[in-house]
Amino acid sequence: MAQISKEQVEQVADIARIAITEEEASVLSKQLSEMMKYADVLKDLDTSEVEPTVQVVDLKNVMRKDEPRQWTSQEEVLNNSLDHKEGQFSVPSILE
Repeated sequence: MAQISKEQVEQVADIARIAITEEEASVLSKQLSEMMKYADVLKDLDTSEVEPTVQVVDLKNVMRKDEPRQWTSQEEVLNNSLDHKEGQFSVPSILE
């Protein structure tokens, strides 16, 4: 894979709205280029016998049964509010 140039690092930093110095761009260019070299080494590995995975830990979603049940009543909820009128929350107006 090609080297990551300082200009490419600066362009990505600009797009991401990250302020970096010339020195930081130079260091990041070298570091990212090293990472790309390592990725090229991994491309050469034979993975034909490896089963594709989404996650490495065998987790399953444990879902509770969706059953209707009594929740809090309207009165209980309204008792927690500072102000309520006619079964609804009363809040300050934001429009004139």
